[in-house]
Amino acid sequence: MTIIAVLNPKGGSGKTTLSTNLVRAFHERGSRVLLVDSDPQGSASDWHAAREDNPIPLLAYGRPENMKALPDVARPYDIVVIDGAAKLEGMIAAAVKLADVVLIPVQPSPYDIWAASDLVDLVGARREVTGGKPKAAFVISRAIKRTRLGHEVGTALAEYGLPVFEAGTTQRQAYPRTASVGQTVFDEGETEAAREIEAVADEAMALMEGGNHAQHQTA
Repeated sequence: MTIIAVLNPKGGSGKTTLSTNLVRAFHERGSRVLLVDSDPQGSASDWHAAREDNPIPLLAYGRPENMKALPDVARPYDIVVIDGAAKLEGMIAAAVKLADVVLIPVQPSPYDIWAASDLVDLVGARREVTGGKPKAAFVISRAIKRTRLGHEVGTALAEYGLPVFEAGTTQRQAYPRTASVGQTVFDEGETEAAREIEAVADEAMALMEGGNHAQHQTA
């Protein structure tokens, strides 16, 4: 079992969008998956409830101490994706302790880049204690294509010392449109949005398996 935590203490960074679509990508590949909602706001739970026949099992935790039970509860699954809470408090710390991989979605904004600093420090402190776990990487989210800032954000994030995925998400109506009815971009077929998520899933798999992947390059 591999636990992936999608974390960023800043609200609006795209955590739930990435979590719900990424767990569906792994489901489509035949993995036994579980989505965990660790955010008191319950965005992932709301998404799940919007569709009666949602194929993704969901578990919601309201308190950090309850997260300790996750490894035993999630034992039957291949991949667990934790949709992280906002604010750098107990739930995020609990997720970092449990995670094999931490993905940090960051919008191409200086405010979002600065907001990631404390989380990077928390991950770094955990890795020192565990000898390198969890692995971690940035995922650029909600980028606007063909903008200078979108190209520069990868270089800025690389200064934190963590890899930056080549893949990421862009501003597309497909994400909020499908989320509003408890779906993912995969419910709309072979679209550009689906290909974005597939590419993120590929890099996440490579990170989980210890393979190398290129860092984000500026163009």
